[in-house]
Amino acid sequence: MIAVMSTSDQLPYVVASYVVTLGAIGAYAWRMLARARKIAAKVPPKDRPWT
Repeated sequence: MIAVMSTSDQLPYVVASYVVTLGAIGAYAWRMLARARKIAAKVPPKDRPWT
């Protein structure tokens, strides 16, 4: 017999999925920005088109 889960039973799984997904995206973005700042500091000033 298949048990039917109500919406309130599924809510913790949905919230946990959003927390994990958004947390992973945030951590990845933070790491990429930190890495880009570190690498950008090594570029000579004349080769920096963003300044």
